[in-house]
Amino acid sequence: MKADIHPDNYRQVIFHDNSSGERFLLGSTIETTSTDKWTDGTEYPIAFVDVSSASHPFYTGQEKVMDTAGRVERFKARASKAVSKKKAA
Repeated sequence: MKADIHPDNYRQVIFHDNSSGERFLLGSTIETTSTDKWTDGTEYPIAFVDVSSASHPFYTGQEKVMDTAGRVERFKARASKAVSKKKAA
């Protein structure tokens, strides 16, 4: 392997999947502000993600609606207003 090809901030980071609760220890340059302990007792930076291979429908084979920003509710509200306007006309 070539020496000195990784950026200076390349290190092991814990990625925590908010949807499934799974955790992965991977090499990354992502900026994080908090740390947590891994199973080996060592403390690593931690990054929280909404989707990973543990929760993505392509990998799990299960269809699941992941709405962290309320987009589905806003869409349903707009759709119901459009239907009510159409019926009133």
